[in-house]
Amino acid sequence: MPSVAGRRPSVLMVEDEESITLPLAEALEREGFDTRVAGTVADALEKAGHSPPDLVLLDVMLPDGSGYDVCRELRRSSDVPIIMLTARGEETDRIVGLELGADDYVVKPFSAREVVARIRAVLRRTAGPPREAGAEVPIEVGELRLDPARRSVTLSGTEVDLTRREFELLELLMREAGSVVSRERLIDEVWDVNWFGSTKTLDVHVSSLRRKLGEASAAPRFIHTVRGVGFRFSGADELGASPAR
Repeated sequence: MPSVAGRRPSVLMVEDEESITLPLAEALEREGFDTRVAGTVADALEKAGHSPPDLVLLDVMLPDGSGYDVCRELRRSSDVPIIMLTARGEETDRIVGLELGADDYVVKPFSAREVVARIRAVLRRTAGPPREAGAEVPIEVGELRLDPARRSVTLSGTEVDLTRREFELLELLMREAGSVVSRERLIDEVWDVNWFGSTKTLDVHVSSLRRKLGEASAAPRFIHTVRGVGFRFSGADELGASPAR
């Protein structure tokens, strides 16, 4: 049974269809999760603010708005793990959710076992392993500076707003500046060694990172695609500064 600091982890399920919420809430309770249900955007934000959950299961379609609105508002002040519930075949739903900061998605129709497995995987990887000594030291490559302790990124002194996963992806690439990092390693270390979602998730995050760093994939300055292998962050000699490690 999963636990968070010796207690049952809490899940806020944001979904208005009782045919989904009733059996899924029961299944989550049996698996050791404290589960609350919110059926609207307003209810979800109120419950999340009053008693922050350990994870949010978030449907896209809600009676008073979009699950994207909930995701966007939560990300303004919280790193709570979010799993989006999306309709079959709606790739746009998944991409938008990931770009807004969601950690994973489950496609309807889904089984309770799949949802439980994804919840456990997300909670494992968002908890994260202990940082190695020196991992809190800021990294600087050219005019880009990443501070792990403050979880902040600045480009030429201007703050760059990143989601948690974008930050972790950028941190790994910058620590390996000048070297190619394989797609497999990026998935294993930034997501999870047991990740079973689409590898398009990585491409979506790289694309979002490039956009936020003000570069185009056709002429990247920082993040270069090494076709069939992975990605490489520009080395110190390419940007005129030495990375601080």
